[in-house]
Amino acid sequence: MSFSEVKELAAEVSEMLKAWQETYDIRFSPSFNVTGGEPFLRGDIFEIISEISGQGFEVYLLSNGILINKKKAGRLSSLGIKGVQVSIEGPEKIHDSIRGRNSFASSIKGVLYLLDSGISVTLNVTLSKINAGYFMELVRLASALGVQKLGFSRLVPSGRGLGLLNKMMEREKIKEIYEEIFSLNTYRPEIVTGDPVASQMSSISGKDAGDVPSGGCAAGVSGLTILPDGTVTPCRRMPLPIGNVRRDSLREIWATSEVLEMLRNKKSYNGRCGKCERWANCRGCRAIAYAHSQAKGKNDFLAEDPQCFIT
Repeated sequence: MSFSEVKELAAEVSEMLKAWQETYDIRFSPSFNVTGGEPFLRGDIFEIISEISGQGFEVYLLSNGILINKKKAGRLSSLGIKGVQVSIEGPEKIHDSIRGRNSFASSIKGVLYLLDSGISVTLNVTLSKINAGYFMELVRLASALGVQKLGFSRLVPSGRGLGLLNKMMEREKIKEIYEEIFSLNTYRPEIVTGDPVASQMSSISGKDAGDVPSGGCAAGVSGLTILPDGTVTPCRRMPLPIGNVRRDSLREIWATSEVLEMLRNKKSYNGRCGKCERWANCRGCRAIAYAHSQAKGKNDFLAEDPQCFIT
């Protein structure tokens, strides 16, 4: 998409949310997560951030950190970026084995430039059999660097991740590592996650929440993804096209997409997720459920989350 197309899209989303707010008297905390690939490969990334921010959105950047230098960090700070997430997969040896030789050192340099510019930084690790045993080392690293947050997510076996299908952890191991993580008593870094299954571990009121989605997985409920060519998907890890902003109204996609309607309907779900009392506040990770289903020869984005251990 060209810069002018991105500009038009940001305006469309802004107008859509304002209309909903006036019509339904509801409040939003609108935000854009600008990611990739690697967002710094775009020469006009700062102009894009400025435009989105100017439309009233909080803007977060997801990066590998490698291309961030002092000048770029300063520019991000001047634009009022709300935070930057940098992917770190473990200590240096583990990270480099996943993301390439010398990438760890380059990413850490980027993190330090961001911190020096006063930007809030989240380190994020994608947990698998390769690196789950090193999470506590990441806690120490995050603390030593002085980053504000340390996040974690699960491996989605899609795209390049498909080659790591056998590195997905069993649900018992997921439970074990999550219990260890949530037992930590650390204020800095703050431990955060967008994993809907993990969020249920600390949710007392999660059961019997009804059939109206009110939390959990964002796919089709509180967020959408716009790919570089304008394709719309429910989630950036879910390669399931539901329209294209170059030819379709985003508001119409949101309101009429059959895929989104199914994602919001408990009766559409299969397996344990379709019977779960925590469905409204969880629904499992749809990206993992979909990718795992495809890897097993099916094509079910409403399949149960294969790693869920919550009862």
